[in-house]
Amino acid sequence: MPPFRFAVQLDNAPSASAWRDQVRRVEELGYSTVFLPDHFGEQLAPMVALATAAEATTTLRVGTLVLGNDYRHPLVLAKEAATLDLLSDGRLELGIGAGWMTTDYEQSGIELDTPAVRVERLGEAVAVLKALWAGEGEFKGRHYTVTGATGAPNPVQQPHPTLLIGGGSRRVLELAGREADVVGLNPRLTEGYIGPQSLASITPAQYDERLAWVRQGAGPRFDDIELQCLTFFVRVVPNGREVLEDTARLFSLPVDEAAQVPLALIGSVAEITEQLAERRRRWGMSYWVVHQAEMEDFAPVVAAVAGT
Repeated sequence: MPPFRFAVQLDNAPSASAWRDQVRRVEELGYSTVFLPDHFGEQLAPMVALATAAEATTTLRVGTLVLGNDYRHPLVLAKEAATLDLLSDGRLELGIGAGWMTTDYEQSGIELDTPAVRVERLGEAVAVLKALWAGEGEFKGRHYTVTGATGAPNPVQQPHPTLLIGGGSRRVLELAGREADVVGLNPRLTEGYIGPQSLASITPAQYDERLAWVRQGAGPRFDDIELQCLTFFVRVVPNGREVLEDTARLFSLPVDEAAQVPLALIGSVAEITEQLAERRRRWGMSYWVVHQAEMEDFAPVVAAVAGT
């Protein structure tokens, strides 16, 4: 199994100096990667901010978690990604997804197609990206037609920048299994926001099913895939059982089942270390993402297990 590594998802900064300080701190704490999401609300534009993050650091990888495919044509994205990979000396992790947040579509006026159409379009976009990075400039599909295009510049990572696809549905996870280097196992987001249906999709048994979908899509390449989890409930505390009981009520799950939910890491450093080991044994998850609010408290966990 791949060794543990960890990332921080950031959103915003009040100034250029504050942003540089944030990403340097992420690097100092031993995290592998800084990620930005991709929404039209109160956050920095990801590709621009990540270019600055790469310039401000030396080893920190920079990534998107994840770009909404419907917001960018793959010909444009291929060039932007290759440029960022080149200028960061090969540190880009390009996360891309089908789009899900209703407010993004409402604010932009972009049509919110059915999940099946959006996933089909994502599959075509990934094919276009890989073709352009391989120096092939022709593609004709239902959603995209590219003619006589070039993928210049050449990315440093070969055959292409690290590609991350995450999701909670069978269509997305089978696609991710076929195409991605990193696969994020996520709750279902079919409501278009984080709501009751999303919380109802976080049981351990449902993650077993998601892993099976990735495995089915991947076939013989499954062992080459890095499996990732974006967390939402991280508490490094001595009274983990008490906090877990409150979290279980939020999840509407028995405490013992809530303790196994992947997107929650609750307890002491030693307890969380054991949780990570157990989740890697069960689901193969070795790549864990926390948010800015938790990154300082979680740093002792990173120091204890990163690279093992």
